[in-house]
Amino acid sequence: MTAPAAFTPRLLVCDVLYTGMGGAQAPGAVVVVGGTVAATGHPDTLRAAYPHAQEECVGGVIAPPPVNAHTHLDMSAYAFQALPYFRWLPEVVIAQRERRGVDGALAGAETLVAQGVGGVGDIVNIPAVMDALLAREDLRGVLYFEVLGPIPAQAEERFAAMRALVDGWRRHPRAGELRVGLTPHTPFTVSHRLMRLVTEYAAGEGLPLQIHVAEHPSEVELFATGGGPLWDNRMPALYTATFAEVIGRAPEPDLTPVRYLDELGVLAARPTLVHMVNVTADDIARVARAGCAVVTCPRSNQHLDCGVFPWTAFAAAGVEVALGTDSVASGETLDVRDEVAFARRLYPELDPRLIVRAAVKGGHRVLGTRAPLIRRGEGWQEAFIWSAAKETRR
Repeated sequence: MTAPAAFTPRLLVCDVLYTGMGGAQAPGAVVVVGGTVAATGHPDTLRAAYPHAQEECVGGVIAPPPVNAHTHLDMSAYAFQALPYFRWLPEVVIAQRERRGVDGALAGAETLVAQGVGGVGDIVNIPAVMDALLAREDLRGVLYFEVLGPIPAQAEERFAAMRALVDGWRRHPRAGELRVGLTPHTPFTVSHRLMRLVTEYAAGEGLPLQIHVAEHPSEVELFATGGGPLWDNRMPALYTATFAEVIGRAPEPDLTPVRYLDELGVLAARPTLVHMVNVTADDIARVARAGCAVVTCPRSNQHLDCGVFPWTAFAAAGVEVALGTDSVASGETLDVRDEVAFARRLYPELDPRLIVRAAVKGGHRVLGTRAPLIRRGEGWQEAFIWSAAKETRR
């Protein structure tokens, strides 16, 4: 008697398998019987154990849905443009600012849901966007409210206003799994006084933190000299203080954004550090000692001529790495699978298993969420196949 088709074992073979536990493997395979995972492992092992299974070469990746650990959903209505950083800011961010807001954020959220994203770390700088996203029940992750304020004398006022908003959001009767977090924007757009107030409050309340750090080479120059293109092109309209007053100390040749945050006590709160492209070996060592995770956005960094994230060095130091798309304005899409594919081309020397694991486990560790597991007895989801192309054979 022939077994019903629904219970005929399927042997799904892929280039990279990550089950959500331990390390990934390549190649890998999953046996599925009647909608349930029966086994995972090397294709040869599973062929021998399940000789009557129908084999499908799905290629690509089998893994839980990837996590977009850093994005800006409120910019989802922007048109993508790849431009050097100091052209992109005025020609894209400022020129299209009327497109930023609730409508874009909700459209971006719908895109993530359609992709089946495993979780999201979204930067929110408009209170109405936070209200709109918190009401959703179809996303999980963290909504990081953005804090800016470079003038030290205004720190207490800015902090009080921020805390009133955050305390209200934390009482939101949301049914989903979105948490409220905070993001002091950058080490140079938030004064030293406000940076400490925000990070100490977040640490005391158990709120997740993200900070954009060392994205463009000019940020390193700014901390070393107190000037340069970042200050000249972007700062005069925002600042009425000197850079030394903003950071509460004099710039010096060996002062980096990471060292500044470490010596200010910010890394003790274990924020997630986003971008981290232009860093030194000492910076990486400080991040590792503090136990901070990092999020890299490879396409955005490439499109804005920011440089290449030193992934191998961070991995060697034992730093948890996650992936994000940044906004569609610089990253082009919100699909982390696109980010993984790009990273595999950008880092040909890097084991692709590390990249896939970062997109899943790294992202969940940043957000404090959990990935579904692909293991014996668990339900199978077709969304675990990241590649849509399939070939069937017996």
